[in-house]
Amino acid sequence: MRDLRYTLITDGSLDQALLPILNWLLRQQRPGRVFVSSWIDFRRLRTPPQTLHDRIATAVELSPCDVLFVHRDAETMPLETRHIEITDAAERARRSGSVPPIVCVIPVRMQEAWLLFDESAIRQASGNPRGTVPLNLPRSGRVETEPDPKMVLHEAIRIASGLSGRRLQALPVTRHTRRVAELVDDFTPLRNLSAFGALERELQRVLESAGW
Repeated sequence: MRDLRYTLITDGSLDQALLPILNWLLRQQRPGRVFVSSWIDFRRLRTPPQTLHDRIATAVELSPCDVLFVHRDAETMPLETRHIEITDAAERARRSGSVPPIVCVIPVRMQEAWLLFDESAIRQASGNPRGTVPLNLPRSGRVETEPDPKMVLHEAIRIASGLSGRRLQALPVTRHTRRVAELVDDFTPLRNLSAFGALERELQRVLESAGW
């Protein structure tokens, strides 16, 4: 059985934190299968694609794959609106070339909301795993109502670090954000979230349709 290759394109470079989440989902649905992931950094290109359909076409050209995950944060938009935006862009990309099955990754409001449930991972990522200062994290089932989950996560990392003064100012919070995702062992609590449930169902449908 050959490896399943997938490529992820994201809104920004920090959204690479989605890779451990996607790997976990794939292992849940296809245990024992080998998955090879790729993330496209469009910033490294001489002329980065500007539109979503061009980004999709470029990603497929640079990194041929079996499944293409396309990330867009919902932000203030309804999840359905973002889904239509991605699928329409995929159809435009298919007019000029072959595009593999696409899975939409649309966190509400942004991907940091999917990293707020694991206090232990946040403390480890901060470099102070034995800290006990309360982090004031929202309940896992309510993270989608947070207006700015990125700010909440960054502040939790700062508090968890136990640092102060210049050392706190120098803390590379954005780098630690991806580390949080890497340290989470079990993303099961995210199944309580509407957007994560939609992602899991769409992934299952795509895998079954393709015969994987």
